[in-house]
Amino acid sequence: MNRTLMISDIHGCIDAFDQLLIQVDYNSTYDQLILLGDYVDRGGNSRKVVDKVMELVQEHHAIALRGNHDQRFVDLIHEGTPSIQSKFMEHGGHPTLESYCPMINEMSDEVLEEAIKIITANYSHHIEFLSRLPLYHEDEYHIYVHAGLNPDYNDWRQQPEHDFMYIKNKFIKHTFTNVSKKIVFGHTKTIDIHGSAEVWFAEDKIGIDGGCAFGKQLNALIYQNGTYLVENVQSVLNGPRLNDHWSVFQ
Repeated sequence: MNRTLMISDIHGCIDAFDQLLIQVDYNSTYDQLILLGDYVDRGGNSRKVVDKVMELVQEHHAIALRGNHDQRFVDLIHEGTPSIQSKFMEHGGHPTLESYCPMINEMSDEVLEEAIKIITANYSHHIEFLSRLPLYHEDEYHIYVHAGLNPDYNDWRQQPEHDFMYIKNKFIKHTFTNVSKKIVFGHTKTIDIHGSAEVWFAEDKIGIDGGCAFGKQLNALIYQNGTYLVENVQSVLNGPRLNDHWSVFQ
């Protein structure tokens, strides 16, 4: 593959996602696309994003990882306990339900239960797909993960599943000297790390979540022949204002 393209935390922002793939001139014949999770919640088109991700994985050899929002959506449909329902709605779940069940306006316990039944009946293939996504991917140059690695584990592959999807500060503040590859992650918005929605580069890790569903931007990190390029699309929540410049990092 000539290029590795990395995108994370799409969160239902299908227009930004589609535009970003156009801007980077994505061609699955030559490019390896790696998606780092959180396809649903917050943004308005989670169903369309999951459809797109499934197509990219099944027809274009893309690699898609599982994020905490994807897992929470699966848990809602499979279990649907009151605590899971509460967490789902608290963290941006309402737009996801609206994208799958357009008739939903005001939410109630009864409406939520009906939405779960509709999704179970009509979109079980989405839930099955999300539930089977891997928690990490590794190649010659990078470790890819949604949230990060727990430094308490000498073998990061043995860390709890929860850490792959949820860990934040312990991972971000730690410098990994026992990991020979750069760790590429999403989950934590880069603006919360270094005050900017741009990709964050550290010695041992790279954060790429530009906060698209929070009105910021969707980032693509592109790796080719030892060089990193960054391309982004401004969130459509702030209007269709596109960023057409490339940033280059050695």
